[in-house]
Amino acid sequence: MEINKAMQQELRAVAEEMADTARKVTLRYFRTRDLAIENKEREGFDPVTVADREAEQAMRAVLARRRPEDAIFGEEFGHSTGSSGLTWVLDPIDGTRAFISGAPSWGVLIGLEAGQGPVLGLIDQPFTGERFFGGFGQADWRRGTEKAPLNTRPCRRLEDAILMTTFPEVGTGEEEMSFNAVSARCKLTRFGLDCYAYALLALGQIDLVIEAGLNAYDVQGPIGVVEGAGGVVTDWQGNPAHNGGQIIAAGDAQAHAAALEILNR
Repeated sequence: MEINKAMQQELRAVAEEMADTARKVTLRYFRTRDLAIENKEREGFDPVTVADREAEQAMRAVLARRRPEDAIFGEEFGHSTGSSGLTWVLDPIDGTRAFISGAPSWGVLIGLEAGQGPVLGLIDQPFTGERFFGGFGQADWRRGTEKAPLNTRPCRRLEDAILMTTFPEVGTGEEEMSFNAVSARCKLTRFGLDCYAYALLALGQIDLVIEAGLNAYDVQGPIGVVEGAGGVVTDWQGNPAHNGGQIIAAGDAQAHAAALEILNR
């Protein structure tokens, strides 16, 4: 669907208000020692806290007031229908494991889906006060009164690349082997930053993020930010990645192509 300039400004303002609202909620709970933690999985550990739920409810309240015609897909409260053709894709705390550990590598993710992937993405890190935005031909980083454009950096060779992922165990055993084959070619591999890795990619600090087993709410916000900064995000076969699954994000198309070739051997 076509989104005119006035609507673009409105949609960004709504995303910013949601991020501001979620920031207040999450900071109220971050690094508190009596935070109750639930496990969403019978096997393994997939934590959720009251901060996750309250932050998503707060963002949904903003949408109910400002964009009631839009659909919503959130990690904690699922789908709600809309009539506008737009869907807000929300992850109130991406990186809950980091959140409950007191590590500031989690973030609030907001994506806006218009049918063929996100047209807007936002990554907010409340504790550091950083916000990364991409969409409608814009990409910028802000912290307080500081503001700078976001641009990925050139990196043609994997041998020069810094690669990041969240867990050393990337997906299935086969997926982990494929990831390790790319990692072996890269200059440096780092683990554990959740959505903040995509923010660093858009900032031009690293070159690749490779993950597997993601959901739409994990990636739509980061896709908007990375693509807005000039990067590339696909699945491991080079197809659109906005529905999740296997994800490869790169700041340089040549590094992306080189990593894809290895992943698909």
